[in-house]
Parts: sequence; C-alpha cells; structure tokens
Amino acid sequence: MPHSFRSLFLLSILLLSTLMTTCAVPLPRSRQPGKPDTRIAGGPLSTYKGQIADASGQVVHLTGINWFGMETGYFVPGGLDTRNWQQMLDQIVLAGFNTIRFPFSSQFLDDPMALPQGINYNINPDLKGLHGLSLLDKLIAGARARGLKVILDRHRPTASDQTALWYTAQVPESRWIADWVMLAKHYRGNDTIIGADLHGEPHGPACWGCGDPKNDWRLASERAGDAILKANPNWLIIVEGIEQYKGGLYWWGGNLQGAGKYPVRLSKPDKLVYSAHDYGPDVYPQAWFHAADFPQNLISIWMQHWAYLQLSGQAPVLVGEFGASSVSKTEGIWLRNIMAFLKAHGFSYTYWAWNPDSADTGGLLLPNWTTVDQQKLNILATYQAPLLDIPKIKPKPPLKPRPPLPTPTETAHPAGR
Repeated sequence: MPHSFRSLFLLSILLLSTLMTTCAVPLPRSRQPGKPDTRIAGGPLSTYKGQIADASGQVVHLTGINWFGMETGYFVPGGLDTRNWQQMLDQIVLAGFNTIRFPFSSQFLDDPMALPQGINYNINPDLKGLHGLSLLDKLIAGARARGLKVILDRHRPTASDQTALWYTAQVPESRWIADWVMLAKHYRGNDTIIGADLHGEPHGPACWGCGDPKNDWRLASERAGDAILKANPNWLIIVEGIEQYKGGLYWWGGNLQGAGKYPVRLSKPDKLVYSAHDYGPDVYPQAWFHAADFPQNLISIWMQHWAYLQLSGQAPVLVGEFGASSVSKTEGIWLRNIMAFLKAHGFSYTYWAWNPDSADTGGLLLPNWTTVDQQKLNILATYQAPLLDIPKIKPKPPLKPRPPLPTPTETAHPAGR
C-alpha cells in the first residue's frame, strides 16, 4: 500500500494496541519510573500480557546499560585497566540504571587460555587469579550488593567476531545449549541474574518460522530455552530478532516481524521476552532516516518490526541494544524519539553501551572512562526505573579521572543490507 496509508494503518494499530494494553487487560500496579518505591521485592521475574512482573505481581521496567568486553579477546569488561571494578558498578547505580547486560562468549567460559588481558591489578587486586566463570561470579556478587539485576548475553561463540548463526563448526549447537544449562544450574537460586539472552544478533541465513532446523532461530530458541528452564525455571528467556523476514531487511537482531505468526513456544510461556536491537543513522544510513516524514515515520517502523508484540499483549520486548554516537542532528533526533517511545509504552531497555570505545556509537562514559557524557545521560534519565532489589552497600561517586589507556573496542553493529 502507499507509504502514507501504510503509516496511518500502523499508527491506528499502535493506538488500538495501546488501548488494549492499558484498558482491556488488567495489570498489576506498575512502578513509576523516577519515583521511589518501598515495595521492593526479590525473587524471580515473569511476564504477563506484554509486561514483566516481579514475584509480588508488580509490573517492573528494566532500564539498564550494556558493559561489554568479556566477549572480546580481552575476556574482561572494558575499563578495568583504568578503573576499579566496584567503583564502576557504583557509578552505574548513581547514573540511575537498575540492570546490567553482560555480553560474553562461549570461549570466555571454559578456555583455560582465555585469561583477562585488560585488568590493572594494582587498582583491582581482588580480581587477581580470576577468569571466566570465577570472574563473572565476582561481578555478579558486586551487582547484587548494589541492588542491580543482571542479564547474561551470549554475544558470540568465540572472541573473534559476531556470527550469523548461534553455532559454528568449532562451537556446535550442543555446546551452546550445554553452556547455558551450566550457567542456569550454577546461578540457580541467585535472583540477581534475571535472564538469558540466548545469542547476539542472528542475521544472514537465520530465518524465523521457515522450519529448517539449521537456520530457524525460532526453533533453536525453543530448544535452548526449554533446556535452560528445566535447569532453572526462574530465568527469563530472552530471544532476539533476526535480520530479514520475507525479504524485509532490518538491523541485525532487530527484526521480530515473524514472531506474531510464529511465536516462540516455551514450556513456561510466562518466561518469554523478545528482544530487539535498534540503531540510528550513524551506524547505517537506513532509508527511513532520509524520508520526508522523518521522524514521524519512526513509530510505524518500530511497530512493524518489534513494538507490536508488547503493545498487543503477546509478550514483553526488551530493546537490548540501542545507542547514539551524539545527541545532535539526525542521530540526536532519533535517540530522543526512541526514548520517548520506550517511556510512553513501558518498554524495558539496556543502552549500548557504558564503554566509551564502542566503534559505532561511543558510550555513556567519555574516553577518560570516568566522566559521564551528561548530554546522553540527560536523555536516558527521562526514563529510568527504580532498583529492583534493596542495595546492601551505598555507592560512592567516582574519583578524579585518570589519563585514558588503550582498551578493547567492540566491533560495529552492521545493519541489514
């Protein structure tokens, strides 16, 4: 149909879906972002009619940040050659986030040679001798002490690069599932970890609902998700989108068009969360950024590819990665619009990234690894929800910045072509 009519059609769906979610479906009371809440409850999270709820039945919103590095050849979150890891966690809390998404690789978990290459042990003496799972244990304990929740993101099979599919010849599907089952058992009973983001950014031959067991990401997600839930029934199972569906291209991991017709079927349906990745024009100059009706066209774009799932009450959507290199020009317009959309409809998110050296978006920290980019934070702060647990320690503000040192950089997030 003509673009103008198509946009009006999708906008009408948005309005109808919003009414369905807010009026026709009874939901538990929602915590209001930016306001204190005394009903902080621990325990596992679950889903209900397109929302995430805590153990008390209260709707919660995950408003978090990605802290990458464990998936790279440095095998450690970035910046620990310059900063103390606990000071970094303190600053994440003080910046207003309630969740951290930690990317890692299968190689990080068990390769005896995957030793951290980016830790200054004079600054971080308590990390000496830790690597892989023991290092992850330490980070999660630190997050727990501060009331932060953690999403584990199996970002890639090895440290070398993103892969189109969830397996390779060297890291087969059986290993991928076995790693998740191991983690699920290891952290069973620890409600700091709230979910498993199964694989980062399926793309290329990855399909949705095609029925091919080698390429159908929906079927693979069901296999892995059910194995995880058997080992640990409390985790959310977070399923990213793909790149292309029926010839339509979108961001890697961002295309969830097929999930409406072919939903992920888990043994515990109330543990399913879909996840989309979405980026601005500085990552790739998609056609919609140059359309005459930009930025008004963005809502129809998001509705088509991922937002419809939550707004129709099918399942919650976590925007697991989105980020901007600046807050000016088209990039800034996009960032402000997506933040306003997420806030208006209660989508959970984890911003990409905390690290200042992301190759395509930069980060929330400036290159000195200490100072927050206040212009970006001001936009993110328009929609931040309270901590989901009571912190056991009070975070301390960061010390005076040190001179920046070389640190690992994450590869760019290519767009659907």
